[in-house]
Amino acid sequence: MAWNEPGSGGGKRDPWQGKPPQDIDAWLKRLRDGINRLFRGGGSGGGGFGGGSRGITLIVLAFVLGWLALDSWTVIDARQIGVVLRFGQFNRVMTSGLNLKWPAPVERVIRVDATTVKQVSDEVRMLTRDENIVLIDFNVQYQVTDAKKYLFDANQPDETLKQAAESAVRQVIGRSAMDTILSGHGSELVGETKKLLQSTLDSYGLGLLVTEINFQKILPPPEVKEAFDDANNAGNNQQQFVNEAQGYAAKVVPLARGEAARIRAAAEGYKAAQIATATGEAQRFALIDAQYRAAPEVTRKRLYLETMQDVMAANPKVIDTSAGKNMIYLPLDKLKSDLDAATAAAAASADDAKKNAKENSQ
Repeated sequence: MAWNEPGSGGGKRDPWQGKPPQDIDAWLKRLRDGINRLFRGGGSGGGGFGGGSRGITLIVLAFVLGWLALDSWTVIDARQIGVVLRFGQFNRVMTSGLNLKWPAPVERVIRVDATTVKQVSDEVRMLTRDENIVLIDFNVQYQVTDAKKYLFDANQPDETLKQAAESAVRQVIGRSAMDTILSGHGSELVGETKKLLQSTLDSYGLGLLVTEINFQKILPPPEVKEAFDDANNAGNNQQQFVNEAQGYAAKVVPLARGEAARIRAAAEGYKAAQIATATGEAQRFALIDAQYRAAPEVTRKRLYLETMQDVMAANPKVIDTSAGKNMIYLPLDKLKSDLDAATAAAAASADDAKKNAKENSQ
């Protein structure tokens, strides 16, 4: 019978109100007789256990006081959250330290560890966006943030989190390509998975916080590993050839461009020289023509002398003073010029050899 029931007198009623004292004495006497029979094997004499109704009352009061003293308080550890149930229904949450409560079975305390990081691991096999099979081992670390939701808003919240984590991993990996998964974008996929999993847990109201998600292993299944390795090696070889071709192009193209620029500059110089020479020759011819028209004989003789001077200056000359006798001719100037030409050719060949060796070393 409850002590606090609706009614007169401020809502408090004594459960023994209206019962005469003799009824209490009779009840205590029956209790005493029962205890005597239990411990002494029968009989209902006045010399039984407790020595009378007063002794029984003291025993009952001592039992009640002990029960209240031992079960009316509890200590909650700093790492825990206490959830209080009153007659099996949620009532309140206890913080760390010493807390008072109604003794059992009125109130019961369930302790939930809120600081320990729990973890769950699983392995999933699935298809990527480009229809490749991938095997992923993932690990989820989480904590309890709301003890009430963790205990009462879901059945088996840890198993629910495991299934939600697998669903999030499948959703993120399923819309990503194999190259993206195996490349340096793994951290982005982990962050996206964590965000999606936390959103799912919040919608379920589990009172859990995801602290970390790790993709411990991302590999093709053993059945297709050999074919995957072959394809991966082919891709690596392709990339190697592309890099070598790009390196060769980076080396040859600047040289070709420089050589083209040099030839173009030489051609432009030759063009300018030829135009200037032709212009000068035309002007010179015009001047000579004017002079020839003014004095033809003098001009003709001067041109002849200038021409002979140019011809004779470019050829070796031998003066014969032997008066018809034998003469030994040694073309020393010709020999000297041939020697100089051979020396210059040898020096040019040596320079070309040094240049080629330097280019090959680079």
